[in-house]
Amino acid sequence: MSYQPKFTISPALLSRVESIAALREQIQSATVQVSWIPALQKDSRARNAHSSTAIEGNPLTLEQVRAVEAQEDPVPVPSRDRREVLNYFAALRHIEKNATKKKLTHEDLFRLHAIMAGQVMDQGEAGTYRTIRVRVGPHVPPPPDDVSGLMFELLEWWNKNSTDLSPVLSSAILHYRFEDIHPFADGNGRTGRALALWELYRRGFDSHHIFSVDEYYWEDRPRYYAALQAVRQQGEDLTSWLEYNAEGLQQTLERVWRRIQQFTASKSASKLVLRPKQEQLLHLLRTHGSLSPREIWDGLGISKQGALDALNPLIKAGLIKLVGTPKNGRYVLR
Repeated sequence: MSYQPKFTISPALLSRVESIAALREQIQSATVQVSWIPALQKDSRARNAHSSTAIEGNPLTLEQVRAVEAQEDPVPVPSRDRREVLNYFAALRHIEKNATKKKLTHEDLFRLHAIMAGQVMDQGEAGTYRTIRVRVGPHVPPPPDDVSGLMFELLEWWNKNSTDLSPVLSSAILHYRFEDIHPFADGNGRTGRALALWELYRRGFDSHHIFSVDEYYWEDRPRYYAALQAVRQQGEDLTSWLEYNAEGLQQTLERVWRRIQQFTASKSASKLVLRPKQEQLLHLLRTHGSLSPREIWDGLGISKQGALDALNPLIKAGLIKLVGTPKNGRYVLR
């Protein structure tokens, strides 16, 4: 038997979903010029990593998070805080790489959690369901013996029934239910928010990956926690939670639209027309984070000179940069 979420499509929720659909269409129509999309993707990835880890107490600023991703040395931050952020970037790349996967399994959840929580667990083991009881503020999640069965029911709903709903709703439902079960001993908040993002991506909600809903949660954490707790106080009725999430997604897309307008108006929004090899190169950088010169020409299957011919216009347009020396450095998205 799969999980059966309980909610009502209220007028407020319906209005939000319609506004989100209109905003998404507006954004998709505006992003036909792809030259500056990687810059927005890089910005969104940093905002996601900063916000989601900050919710859990990571003290790094957004600029420090960007520096950690760029591997700028030295970045004077504690090793655990750095590892937590690097883990989150790795998890985002993993989700982007598997964005089109249609069926998710326990093993997929274990893999994501292992990436997210590796070397930063306060208790338990990364990549395995918890074997201990936990408490999250006023909420006492189910006992460990129930976790596997409850997650099986949630995965069954996610794989079979979630597609009957708008991804705006299914991602929020997945987010809540995962946090309610709290299947891992630690790292559930970051993993649950990442799963909600994965659901949006795999449903094709935004193929460009240029938004960060986690900023919305981070900016008013008390309201975020209260919205989660309200579901339990309302007999597991998800309506208010769905309204809260739809509000956040709408605000997030409105911010994306403003950023798009800023990029369009700026000089950095070059009118460069990307060649296929340049598009492939940008995709490789989004997937791997950074590449050496050798990795670039091997990955593209072209000569060293061919790689330089692809690289130089992208560097001039401000889309990528070299960190380190030409001989030993690595190329990253700006």
